[in-house]
Amino acid sequence: MTTLLQDSRRLTGPNIMWDRPGAVLDVAIPDDSADAVIGRWRAAVRRMLDAVGWTTEDLRVRPVPGGASLIISAPIDALYAATELNEWAWSVAAGSLTGEAPEEFDSAGDRLRAAIAGERRVETIALQEAAARHNVTFLSDDDLVSVGIGKGSRTWPVDQVPDPDTIDWHAVHDVATVLITGCNGKTTSVRLLSAIADVAGLRPGMTSTDGIRVGHDLVEAGDYSGPGGARTVLRRTDVDLAILETARGGMLRRGLALPRADVALITNVAEDHLGEFGVATLEGLAQVKLIVTRVVPAEGRVVLNADDALLREGGRHVTAPVIWYSLHGDSTFIAGHRAGGGEAVVLEDDSVVRYRGDERVMILPVDRIPITMGGAARYNVSNVLGVVGAACALGISDDVIARALEQFRPSHIDNPGRLNVFDLGGATVIVDFAHNPHGVRALGEMARAMPAVRRLFMVGQGGDRDDDSIRELARAVWSMEPDCVVVKEMPKYLRGRELGVVPAMIEAELAVAGAPPEAIIHADSEFSGVRAALEWARPGDLLLLTAHEHRTEMLDLMARLETMGWRPGEALPEDVARELSLTT
Repeated sequence: MTTLLQDSRRLTGPNIMWDRPGAVLDVAIPDDSADAVIGRWRAAVRRMLDAVGWTTEDLRVRPVPGGASLIISAPIDALYAATELNEWAWSVAAGSLTGEAPEEFDSAGDRLRAAIAGERRVETIALQEAAARHNVTFLSDDDLVSVGIGKGSRTWPVDQVPDPDTIDWHAVHDVATVLITGCNGKTTSVRLLSAIADVAGLRPGMTSTDGIRVGHDLVEAGDYSGPGGARTVLRRTDVDLAILETARGGMLRRGLALPRADVALITNVAEDHLGEFGVATLEGLAQVKLIVTRVVPAEGRVVLNADDALLREGGRHVTAPVIWYSLHGDSTFIAGHRAGGGEAVVLEDDSVVRYRGDERVMILPVDRIPITMGGAARYNVSNVLGVVGAACALGISDDVIARALEQFRPSHIDNPGRLNVFDLGGATVIVDFAHNPHGVRALGEMARAMPAVRRLFMVGQGGDRDDDSIRELARAVWSMEPDCVVVKEMPKYLRGRELGVVPAMIEAELAVAGAPPEAIIHADSEFSGVRAALEWARPGDLLLLTAHEHRTEMLDLMARLETMGWRPGEALPEDVARELSLTT
């Protein structure tokens, strides 16, 4: 009989269990031993917490399939020591099963007390307490300590923290902060809200899976949807408003970057990344997404998608006022919310409409909002509704919101990688990041609503998804009844699987769903798939190309072909053909 320590990490902010910093262990435990082993862990943790002087710290257990997450709270300046304490307690509990002798209690206590003393930062704690007294945000990590947010922030290296009495606290303040999460639509929502803020005369700082931007300037490219990217923006003194994409992984690994936000927006909950960090169900995933709502105070606003059943249920437990948004403005749910004086943003008579109780304001007809593709992109209509709710919560005027919605386009300039549309000699090419069944199905629904002679879908998937999710992705592709499916290999994202395994699963499920062999093209890379799609195309066709490994290159290539005036049926320009071959 064995047990397994899967992960040990610090929790630096509000997390799935509570709003305190601490340490967590993810462990696998045989079902018939779980209660006894966890009981021994509890006893060992409590005894050691008291022995090191952490008598006010607490512990919790989060059961997960096949194991548990074992969490202890700890001071923010001793989280590495907290992980060591938690690991020692686990060794005591697991030793009864493995036969391995744990470190003796007195020796471990001496070691942990020394680790706590070596890690302790008295000046940091004093600054944290002073920030609380002045009602401003305090942030701390391995390198920096700060108070305030954005243009009202002050930041110091951890070894140069000043005496709180020497700080001009009148100059320290917070700027508004928005947290945006969900399974699909996060990045588009971040970018659209940033565009609205820009039209409002604000200088937004924004994080997303694509990078960090301040105003129109790219600060850093890459995935910065976790707490590290958030702190970078929160500490910039040129930021008037922080808009932070808040990914599931960051919340589970470290917790939220900050203890308070003015607005939280959740777009949806859909099957994605199930099985990681003990989150095995959609209900469990919803609990993770809803973490952002806990840091919004009574004077803030939480913006939730009323068309998502899990969010409707989760919203019942949100303490801050909720702005609900919906594609179905006449639903009984929205009517009941409005009857109680609540705020809502809905699709009504093909227009974006906001309500505050009985007050009704029409923001803009959908056909004047480019990213909705005239209403065909229903998922982007939904994203617009949520962003309008967040903008209203920030006090941005209806006129500014409307002007920004009209200006924001589905282009590789305004929203790279998300519903980017190109006209290649009469064939429409759409490049999108859709990467899970929910996103692919939404893209397919849009494609079916668009006029086209024939339709092609290029699809691939990373190897870290489970088999059921990969098969569901294939079924989502075939639900749009395409004339051709290009199944691409993704060598950069094998993530433990052998080359060819994931495409073979997709192709097999497409066949089960009814796809004839001649409708499937196998591509050994993303760019070889692009080449196959372009060679298949004819004027009047619609090509949906999901971009994952080479998004920037793919967007640049499509823009060049559009500028050149290339038409389907013609040979690809020599430089384009060469580039596709080289990238492959």
